Amino acid sequence: MVKQLNRSNFSGPNYPEKIIQFGEGNFLRAFVDWIIDNLNQKTDFNSGVTVIRPIDTHHPSINEQDGLYTTIIRGLNEQNDAIATPRIIYSVNREILIYQDYQLYLKCAQNPDLEFIFSNTTEAGIAFSEKDKATDTPPTTFPAKLTCFLHHRFKFFNGKKDKGLIIIPCELIDYNGEKLKELVLKYAKLWQLSNSFIAWINESNTFCSTLVDRIVTGYPKDEATQLEQQLGYQDQFLDTAEYFYLFVIQGPNWLKQKLKLDQVDLNILIVDDIKPYKERKVGILNGAHTAMVPVAYLAGLRTVGQCMDNLQIETFVKNLLNQEVIPTLSLDKEQLKQFADEVLKRFKNPFIKHELISISLNSLTKFKTRLLPQLLTYSKQFNQPPKYISFSLAALIAFYRGKYQGQTISLTDDAHLLAKFNEWQPLYQNDVKTLVTNVLKMTEHWGEDLNNVPGLTNLVTENLKNILSHDIKNYIPNN
Repeated sequence: MVKQLNRSNFSGPNYPEKIIQFGEGNFLRAFVDWIIDNLNQKTDFNSGVTVIRPIDTHHPSINEQDGLYTTIIRGLNEQNDAIATPRIIYSVNREILIYQDYQLYLKCAQNPDLEFIFSNTTEAGIAFSEKDKATDTPPTTFPAKLTCFLHHRFKFFNGKKDKGLIIIPCELIDYNGEKLKELVLKYAKLWQLSNSFIAWINESNTFCSTLVDRIVTGYPKDEATQLEQQLGYQDQFLDTAEYFYLFVIQGPNWLKQKLKLDQVDLNILIVDDIKPYKERKVGILNGAHTAMVPVAYLAGLRTVGQCMDNLQIETFVKNLLNQEVIPTLSLDKEQLKQFADEVLKRFKNPFIKHELISISLNSLTKFKTRLLPQLLTYSKQFNQPPKYISFSLAALIAFYRGKYQGQTISLTDDAHLLAKFNEWQPLYQNDVKTLVTNVLKMTEHWGEDLNNVPGLTNLVTENLKNILSHDIKNYIPNN
């Protein structure tokens, strides 16, 4: 009979509770908890995690496996062979369902050894609601739950300065730590909590903003039975992810010692400002995705893996990154080149089936945030529009027609943007220059009239005419 993964069948280390984690999802388990497990194994970090489920759901609890689960990290090695590394994670001790046992949740705040709080409650999680009350059990938003927790700790330890916590949110919003602290203080004011508590929040607690990067593919539903046979045990919390990971934490220098980073080689950076790293990720990783999607989709490809197997598309993406994105970013150019090479390797991961159509969601907004800064900076630096980004923009306009060479394209974007392109349908056939001019002068979307970028209107128009009249594959720039 196949064993169930739990601490009775698979005994291993137990670590004292020093970390509270808001969120039980796949990402945190294959990122933060995986990192903590590595720190525990390779250093004297010696920290166990108590997971707080921040929403009222009834899916199974990891308590059924005594906090244990398996990460399977998969990708390509240096020789480009597909490999997978399974690891039983021992860093998680238990999970508390806050909506079922609020008092047990508050009791965690009384732990004198507690040091860290991590979170990932999705981008919508760091929010504020005036309806939340300090007497709610629990209040609805994550910042309100956190404020109650911190206030309970403050009262229990009589405001002792050394009982503050290091709070490290991983939600995908800019300067997430600063935003979270702002909302905690807003709740403190709304609930008329004491000035001494507010001072304790400001002086004794450290809120860190972060940048997180790892593709976590989660529970491998289609492969679970096969993987469990290979592992030799049952695990209903299997979690799969890519090899690459990066954790950039904006915080004080002493955090390096606190996280034992001097004892181990992990891809964790403690920095003064995450902005350059955010620009690098958005410009190179996200920018490559956004630039590639319309070009590759119109060329008949449907997944990122297919794009990387296609020399024409791979060359297009490489040239776009090396010639137009990297020159506009502020970090060391050799570092940026190395990061770009890593991104392309990640795109080739055979274990990740990334559909182009899913990446195409809200592509116009993604182009604005991920590629427009590079387009504008490049144009100023070199007195001409970037040819690869401009071609991608032309392909994007063709993509938003909703059809290409007899194939219908499923578009997902804001209704008002789709309505504009629907209204412009006749221009695709009889006046491409006016169509491009209209798209570029959407100042409410772009923030400025892009027709004012010298040469851009003509270049995008020429590219779009070629794409609409012929097969896009005949015109993709590659030098």
